[in-house]
Amino acid sequence: MVKKRPLVIGIAGGSCSGKTSVTNSIYDVFRQHSVVVIEQDYYYKDQSHMSFSERLNTNYDHPLAFDNDLLIEHIHHLLNHEPIDKPVYDYVQHTRSSEIIHVEPKDVIILEGILVLEDERLRNLMDIKIFVDTDADIRIIRRIERDIKERGRTIDSVIEQYMSAVRPMHNSFIEPTKRYADLIIPEGGENEVAIDLLVTKIKTILETTTIL
Repeated sequence: MVKKRPLVIGIAGGSCSGKTSVTNSIYDVFRQHSVVVIEQDYYYKDQSHMSFSERLNTNYDHPLAFDNDLLIEHIHHLLNHEPIDKPVYDYVQHTRSSEIIHVEPKDVIILEGILVLEDERLRNLMDIKIFVDTDADIRIIRRIERDIKERGRTIDSVIEQYMSAVRPMHNSFIEPTKRYADLIIPEGGENEVAIDLLVTKIKTILETTTIL
């Protein structure tokens, strides 16, 4: 049976801008079409060859922190209706985990991450490019809560990292990718009007996608 090319949606934005809430909103609507979410955060480079102290100095908000070659390879596999083994990142040990997640190809691929619009190779694979735009004060509060609860961080370490790396990297690399977006969504998943417009566009594309 001939299959349609999967639809690829890229969702970018600053750390804790609300990318996940936008992703979940899309997922909930299109789950009947079969949707897979590929998080760029899972594709941080393996650092097992480095000492723990060296890993602590890694700038996770810089484009070079990501293994985009592997990410692009996996997206190509999914576009060809082939399964992948998605890596898992250990935020406590600051390196790639030995765990993997087996992912079957789906009709809709959501690629979500702070810098998914930075790499031209990734942009060229996307049918829809989204930037979630949220004020910096809201993002830092969300990041403090997340990193303490989910990643075992202290408030001092989160703030230090934000000031030394997250904020300057956002201004240098993340914010400029807004110009590549087809749609900019202020305040993430709370913007119901933007989500409704996006859902309508996705439905139109799914109905008209050419069969390969």
